[in-house]
Amino acid sequence: MVDFLAENNLCGQAILRIVSRGNAIIAELLRLSEFIPSVFRLKDKTDQQKYGDIIFDFSYFKGPESCEGKLEAKAELQDLDEEFRENNIEILTRFYLAFESVHKYIVDLNRYIDDLNEGIYIQQTLESVLLNEDGKQLLCEALYLYGVMLLVIDQKIEGEVRERMLVSYYRYSAARTSADSNMDDICKLLRSTGYQNQPGAKRPPNYPESYFHRVPISEMFISMIIGRLRSDDIYNQVSAYPLPEHRSTALATQAAMLYVLLYFEPSILQSQQAKMREIVDKYFPDNWVISIYMGITVNLAEAWEPYKAAKTALNYTLDMMNIKEQASRYATLVDRLHPQVQQFLKEGFLREEFVLDNIPKLLNCLRECNVTIRWLMLHTADSVYDPNNKRLRQVKEQVLTDSKYKSKFLFQLLLDTAQFEFLLKEMFRQMLSEKQAKWENYKKEGSERMMELAEVFSGVKPLTRVEKNENLQAWFREISKQIMSLNYDDSTAAGRKTVQLIQALEEVQEFHQLESNLQVCQFLADTRKFLHQMIRTINIKEEVLITMQIIGDLSYAWQLIDSLTSIMQESIRASPSMVTKLRATFLKLASALDLPLLRINQANSPDLLSVSQYYSGELVSYVRKVLQIIPESMFTSLAKIIKLQTHDIIEVPTRLDKDKLRDYAQLGPRYEIARLTHAISIFTEGILMMKTTLVGIIKVDPKQLLEDGIRKELVRRVALALHKGLIFNSRAKPSELMPKLKEMAATMDGFHRSFEYIQDYVSIYGLKIWQEEVSRIINYNVEQECNNFLRTKVQDWQSMYQSTHIPIPRFPPVDESVTFIGRLCREILRITDPKVICYIDQMNTWYDMKTHQEVTNSHLFSEIQNSLGTFGLNGLDRLLCFMIVKELQNFLLMFQKIILKDKAVQDTLKALQKAVSPLKGIVANSSKIYSANIAKTQRIWSAYLDAIMKVGQMQILRQQIANELNYTCKFDSKHLGAALENFNKAILADIEAHYQDPSLPYPKEENTLLYEITAYLEAAGAHNPLNKIYITTKRLSHFPIVNFLFLISQLPKLHYNKNLGMICRKPADPIDWPALVLGLLTLLKQFHSRYTKQFLALIGQFIRSTMEQCTSQKIPEMPADVVGALMFLEDYIHYTKLPRRVVEAHVPNFIYDEFRTIL
Repeated sequence: MVDFLAENNLCGQAILRIVSRGNAIIAELLRLSEFIPSVFRLKDKTDQQKYGDIIFDFSYFKGPESCEGKLEAKAELQDLDEEFRENNIEILTRFYLAFESVHKYIVDLNRYIDDLNEGIYIQQTLESVLLNEDGKQLLCEALYLYGVMLLVIDQKIEGEVRERMLVSYYRYSAARTSADSNMDDICKLLRSTGYQNQPGAKRPPNYPESYFHRVPISEMFISMIIGRLRSDDIYNQVSAYPLPEHRSTALATQAAMLYVLLYFEPSILQSQQAKMREIVDKYFPDNWVISIYMGITVNLAEAWEPYKAAKTALNYTLDMMNIKEQASRYATLVDRLHPQVQQFLKEGFLREEFVLDNIPKLLNCLRECNVTIRWLMLHTADSVYDPNNKRLRQVKEQVLTDSKYKSKFLFQLLLDTAQFEFLLKEMFRQMLSEKQAKWENYKKEGSERMMELAEVFSGVKPLTRVEKNENLQAWFREISKQIMSLNYDDSTAAGRKTVQLIQALEEVQEFHQLESNLQVCQFLADTRKFLHQMIRTINIKEEVLITMQIIGDLSYAWQLIDSLTSIMQESIRASPSMVTKLRATFLKLASALDLPLLRINQANSPDLLSVSQYYSGELVSYVRKVLQIIPESMFTSLAKIIKLQTHDIIEVPTRLDKDKLRDYAQLGPRYEIARLTHAISIFTEGILMMKTTLVGIIKVDPKQLLEDGIRKELVRRVALALHKGLIFNSRAKPSELMPKLKEMAATMDGFHRSFEYIQDYVSIYGLKIWQEEVSRIINYNVEQECNNFLRTKVQDWQSMYQSTHIPIPRFPPVDESVTFIGRLCREILRITDPKVICYIDQMNTWYDMKTHQEVTNSHLFSEIQNSLGTFGLNGLDRLLCFMIVKELQNFLLMFQKIILKDKAVQDTLKALQKAVSPLKGIVANSSKIYSANIAKTQRIWSAYLDAIMKVGQMQILRQQIANELNYTCKFDSKHLGAALENFNKAILADIEAHYQDPSLPYPKEENTLLYEITAYLEAAGAHNPLNKIYITTKRLSHFPIVNFLFLISQLPKLHYNKNLGMICRKPADPIDWPALVLGLLTLLKQFHSRYTKQFLALIGQFIRSTMEQCTSQKIPEMPADVVGALMFLEDYIHYTKLPRRVVEAHVPNFIYDEFRTIL
């Protein structure tokens, strides 16, 4: 008969593919369970208030129209719903596909069973498949994996969350309309069961059997599978565990399968006493806590509580006398085994001869150790006993008392067993690889010894004092030939023959009185030794390695091992070299990967990589978690070193008096620094002793682990310092900004110096790590802060700055800002608010309008540079850009509302447009016309002024940031600054040349050069924020005239001061002139340049008309409004760096001459 798993056996391949897929689905469910968007849990109040109206559970399906109607009634809800869809559809689709694959899995399994029953597979029936060893394993696994999937889904993804996700997916995706969508079936299968994965939560009635029966499965198939599991040892594990008391461990995998499958036929659990008794006697006579899949543990005492037959049968196991007996047995085993294992681990004890002679003894010891560790780990774990259940509490206390359980002893035993197992496996692998070569070598040596003896007895060799003996000579030659004729490939025959040869050599020594000659005796003894070695070597079998692999399984501890983490970390802290021993434990844990990967590998499934990546990744994360104690301890010592260096150690001057030498010696503090530094280097040594290790499919390089650990701890500490250090009290007078920034700079300097100090002792690139990580923290926080302004948010798993191994912590917001960078930005905006503060451009300083006291100046930005570095200033700049965009968008909405949609305003503007055209002319009776129009539109200007000044204020800040960045760039990296400047000029020259002659080259669409160089220029401050286009705009009617009217309406509130320029007349009417000018300038920049031309023409006309009126009325001095308008034009060309002719086209020279006399 064809092998069941052969490529050409369709029946075997079909079920193998199903099982392989089952393992992959479980890995995907476990992976996804860590990425459930928290909003679907609706745990906190803010989420409930914000999203409660757009996230529905299955009650939605009762009346989808009414739910959708509520949403359509409110525009803001629709907007929120759309934004929510954009941000979550990707992850929802991934979850839906996983849920769909569970349903597809059981449908495919049912179809396979039907195909078997209908005879689709020739010569194969359900019975014949169950008779085949691989067949029965796969059929049992197929149904068991389906049960595990359902349990995993309910444990990891709560019922309510599943429902909300499925409804959201249904609402947002187009899949619901397609004919082949099985959304209904998936919803039926995965609707909430009422189960809650919290200690003390009440179990829903008929759970989980009613959940398992949501998709009907052939009853005959279920009962045949359970029958097989009850009677057979389907994995032939008993051979690896010959002792009867190890039987329940040998059948543990099968017991876990049986536990899951019994829920498909709950009548056995409920009423079939005899069957339950048989199951308990065979699988659970001495254990009641089992691991069902990759460390998911179940306590049968709790799980079988509702089922009469199961509970009765289990009572014999849970009898206090039985518990006491089992626990005491394992207590004595621990006492006996641990010294034994420690003895084996002593240097030089496990030699090759010893191992080969004592294989059974060593395997027995390993077996007992693993069985003991398994029983104790499972039965003493806190997580499997519900603290609210009195009976379980008693069972647990009894176990702990009688087994004299101490987690430290168990950990030591696990550690030593893993190390012993690792050494033994390594030795065996080595011996297996050298087996044939060694055997041939011993054979050659033995044969040569016999030939030499033959020559000795020929009498030819002098000095041997042995008489010639032709018989012995011939006999030894014959023996030599016999030894040479031994065949490695036929090991059985060779073994028998070798034993006979050893006997013959013993006899020849006795019968021929050869004892008298020591040399001959020695030769015979050597040959016998070689023949013995040949027997030993031929007995090195791969079966031993396989047995070790079976008995060393640690998959049950995949989750429980976490309870030992603190002990592992403590032992590393006490002795860093412990890491080498832990390596063996991690490798032992990695063997758990064989369980889910075996079938995927057999089926040659493409899922192999992603599944092994997931489990290996989980394990590596755990390794990192344990070893994180090393960087943590290092940083604790570092903090002490920094404290000593900054506060205690006095700097030694270049010259000092001899009698002061003792004061500067400071032997105590210097010894303390040396001691702490030594401790740090010892920690580093500890982790580097752990050789490069392959954990699953991920290569773990200890140097990389150490560096990542240091980075992680650095990120944690720096992020926490930034979060705590930059929290401001908005009521504080004066502002806390500068003191907090100075404090922050000192903290960051401390981190920086400590890092610089330590880098050589731990052999890392300190500066590189420092810059990379600090920039990552700041960029990530800027990104999170900017999410507030984005419709499609950047989620953590999409962020290029966030990392799984070196995560940047997130802190709950303390005010409207999400992160420290937002708080810093808003505090700066608060203290430079143009409503109460005025900015004097010549002095780069902000003053309070009422008290005329200085509030802050450009040193603020140097202080930010000192504390947050270039990255901080850059991030602040980016955030201000987003804020400007938001303000401009709000401005456009406001413009639509108060100007374009207001008929009265529109009529006023049309009339004014008529009165002022043509723009080259002069407006007759100008003051009356202008003031009348200002009066008519008076009510719209306060909102307009606020919007313009906010934008202007942010532009001033952006200019200051660019200035500080450019200044430090020229100091700290002048070559980069110069290169960027020249490169920028060259590119601009090329682009200008291209526009004059299109045949010349120009960067193509797909060329990222312009985009990339912009990022560099912004980082070096070599850009002008005023030239930036922030938003795309449409044509707006009357836009130039509205801005003109706005400007002249504000001029009466200002007056010209020779020292300070334009300042406001009354503090009650606050206007900050630079903010006003820059705000208007930025606004006009967003539109077509013809709007700016019209705007400037209107101002020119205003100046000419007013001056004309003054001349005719014989008013000698220039009116204040004209001075204001001319100042605006002056500042306009000053900020835009445009040539004077731009404004001289609209204002005659003689007016300018008179204006200069005023200046």
